[in-house]
Amino acid sequence: MGYYYLMEEKKIILVDDKDNEIGKGEKMKVHKEGKLHRAFSIFIFNSKKELLIQKRAINKYHNGGLWSNSCCSHPNYGESLGKATHRRLKEEMGFDCNLVKMSSFIYRKKFENGLIEHEYDHIFVGEYEKEPVPNLEEVEDWRWINLEDLKNDILINSDNYTFWFKKILDKNIF
Repeated sequence: MGYYYLMEEKKIILVDDKDNEIGKGEKMKVHKEGKLHRAFSIFIFNSKKELLIQKRAINKYHNGGLWSNSCCSHPNYGESLGKATHRRLKEEMGFDCNLVKMSSFIYRKKFENGLIEHEYDHIFVGEYEKEPVPNLEEVEDWRWINLEDLKNDILINSDNYTFWFKKILDKNIF
């Protein structure tokens, strides 16, 4: 029963376009069918105003090997958004910190492997000063980067970054 088996058994929260819970679904099936579901994206900054970004592990079910925000995932069915953000930040990046919700939005994107992200994505921001200790099954690499350098690199190397990460940065939330 490896990592992938457990991942496929996870139930996530299905929502309507106002983020009202309307059911639950098996994670991979939801992504194959493109059903709208609750998700979150976390952005961690340090005191120098640098953003912690991560390169997703190559074995991720989609967007493996691409750079993205500090952490992102889905609450499990029956789990609050607040608990899920802290749980996942610890699981993925090896630390926890205070998080503040900034905004939310809906996006839909079909990927080359046929999976569809259709998310009601809640954006959280936090501050952390130490180095993360990422889970290598989730994160291939990480770095701190200032937003200006990040935006310039995205202009030059757009294909190296996840769709939702670029979409959130375009919204100028920060």
